[in-house]
Amino acid sequence: MSVYLTIFGKPRYLGLTKVDTDSLNSKWVLLKTSRGYEMGLPGGMLSEEQQEKYKLATSTFEDSTQTMLHEVEFVREANARDIEFYYMCKREEDKALLIAREILQDHKLNMKLVDVEYMLDRKKMYFYFTAGQRVDFRLYVRDLAHEFKTRIEMRQVGIRDEARIVKGISSCGRPCCCSYWLRGFSPISIKIVKEQRSALNPIKISGLCGRLMCCMSYEKENYTELWSKLPGPGAKIKTEHGIYVLDSVELGTERVNVRFPNGRLVSISIEEFPDFKEAVLQGEEWGEDKELLEKKKAAAARIAMLKERAERKRTREKRLELKDVVKSKPATKKDKQPLNESPKSKSKSKANYRRKRPKNPKPKTNPPS
Repeated sequence: MSVYLTIFGKPRYLGLTKVDTDSLNSKWVLLKTSRGYEMGLPGGMLSEEQQEKYKLATSTFEDSTQTMLHEVEFVREANARDIEFYYMCKREEDKALLIAREILQDHKLNMKLVDVEYMLDRKKMYFYFTAGQRVDFRLYVRDLAHEFKTRIEMRQVGIRDEARIVKGISSCGRPCCCSYWLRGFSPISIKIVKEQRSALNPIKISGLCGRLMCCMSYEKENYTELWSKLPGPGAKIKTEHGIYVLDSVELGTERVNVRFPNGRLVSISIEEFPDFKEAVLQGEEWGEDKELLEKKKAAAARIAMLKERAERKRTREKRLELKDVVKSKPATKKDKQPLNESPKSKSKSKANYRRKRPKNPKPKTNPPS
């Protein structure tokens, strides 16, 4: 005896089915559930350990009545006739939904009819609806029973279950997770969105149901572990050079984006973040800023050296110009003055000469021959 996990019904209930054979040759199986005869889709054979895991996992969802594991009875593998009848019922469900909505307009009830589901034995019809408050639909059910000549059951569902039943394309371009593989809805809070530093725009973080998207919870554990090594989202590091803000994290590359005081966004690995924090608190530069500072210092030193060379060159050129000017002038008594004799000493020598010279010198006469 093998136990198979099967999916049945429009709300995609999970059921445990005991099958005598070890393998199923058909894609569909005929099941007898608490609702009646239904077509089921076998998922795979389960061990006892896997059964306990499924029971434990489904008990933690928000609506355990909708996602619990059901004990269903295996009737037989579906043949071609069963499958054809199943798809015929689905086509009639679309027509029945339009008729039921027309009848609902006459009753003017504050409710929204989502979908209709036929049982294979045609003895029961399920109508799924959403409503903001309690609705008295007894007269509406009576009219539906009169119209479809079968037993009617109304099932109120939440807005998330509505998206799961109706199905649709999400903002990522793929079908909604709840409509084809997601079993239950885990609780999602705005705290999870803030941890991921996602935009707090309701349009961007909400699904077709209007609630926070289920995919926000897929990486919750990874982000929780990541933020355990870092300060909180949006944390600020105040230094003498300005304020550094922890802007966002990149889960795939395990890097954190920090906005520097000059407005530039720098990516730093999580392992280097403690060293980065210590460096900026001590007033040191980091990463590209450090390299840029060193380049600026080297450029300033080179500019200073070039200025000094240019100044030396100008001084040398001025000296050469002065020498050329001196050579081009005619020689004068002033220019013939010895270099070691100052103008003051020269004036003194002239005065001494004048003092020693007699006022009326006698003319020289020749000696007698």
